[in-house]
Amino acid sequence: MGIVISLVLIAFGAILTWGVNASGGSVDVNVVGVVLMVVGLIVFLISLVLWRTWWGAGFWRPWYDEPASRPIRRRGYRPAVRRTTYVEEETPPPPPAP
Repeated sequence: MGIVISLVLIAFGAILTWGVNASGGSVDVNVVGVVLMVVGLIVFLISLVLWRTWWGAGFWRPWYDEPASRPIRRRGYRPAVRRTTYVEEETPPPPPAP
């Protein structure tokens, strides 16, 4: 979730910095865009540092083998459904008469 938010902040900051031409007013839009890009980059780096598994931070077990004081979330996978084919054997037809 943090990576998505950081990418949205970076994109919004880039739009404000390079896509908006606004003059006047008390707030400089370019500065706000640069600040949003820097905050987005910092959030992205923090998300990468705290990322522990490919499924997300802390998804499979607690940190450092701590006893689990709360239930551990797990992804629920449905097992593959095996298809069974039933073949009914019939008696073979009699051989043709010569």
